Amino acid sequence: MDTSRRISGFKYDCLLLDMDDTLYPLSTGLNLACRKNIEGYMLKHLLMEESEVPKLCVDLYREYGTTMAGLKAFGYEFDNDEFHAYVHGRLPYEKLKPDPVLRSLLLSMPQRKIVFTNADQAHAHQVLNRLGLNDCFDGIICFETLNPPNYTNVPTDTHLLTWSKSFNKDCNQVESGCFNSKTQILCKPSVEAIEAAIQIANVDPRKTLFFDDSARNIASGKAAGLNTVIVGRSDLVPGADYALNSIHNIKEALPKIWEVEGELQQMIQSPAVETMVLA
Repeated sequence: MDTSRRISGFKYDCLLLDMDDTLYPLSTGLNLACRKNIEGYMLKHLLMEESEVPKLCVDLYREYGTTMAGLKAFGYEFDNDEFHAYVHGRLPYEKLKPDPVLRSLLLSMPQRKIVFTNADQAHAHQVLNRLGLNDCFDGIICFETLNPPNYTNVPTDTHLLTWSKSFNKDCNQVESGCFNSKTQILCKPSVEAIEAAIQIANVDPRKTLFFDDSARNIASGKAAGLNTVIVGRSDLVPGADYALNSIHNIKEALPKIWEVEGELQQMIQSPAVETMVLA
């Protein structure tokens, strides 16, 4: 996106948005289907006891942020791409429909908008395409972004490669620096993962709004210095600055996104852009 077109003076410079159960509601059923697929992978590929899988799946998610991260922490060895293909490749994506209301809202926001998800790149593209939002974001921070050592399926789109290469230095810092991504999967809700995303996206956390449906992620976002918005509930959770029943309520709850501070009161609309993957 051509940031030079923007008019300075907005309270926020960037919106960092979670994807699953944030850009679309939990009621779609994708979350439940994803959990069932994870359980299936644990049974079929990791040969776990069927009676233990459901509880272990949930326990690892609660402890490590994702079941996958928990399995890796417990020493299970498996291919990351194979796991994602099994878990997400069987999802009922047809339940996701184009959302012209959300699309209009996103395109009317003058700030940079970046998707920040624990999911893999292929899933992120599938979801955004189904929702009709694929050109509403400046970039995607996904599993491959925060865990580059295991990422070999490099996108072939020239525009994506240009964006990715510009962040190579930052990704290498995440790999070799204090985030220690070689010994664990880096993902929300760890504060390290959120700090890495802030570094990679090159944003000022004090001027960034972070949207997520997870109370744990919101608490970590606040610890990392972000302004935070819990999505999918009307009550505030620890660390949340704002609460949205639905992402569609954003204009009523957060009019400051569109307001210019000071004397300048001109509104602008950001053009549609091709979404770039930060991986």
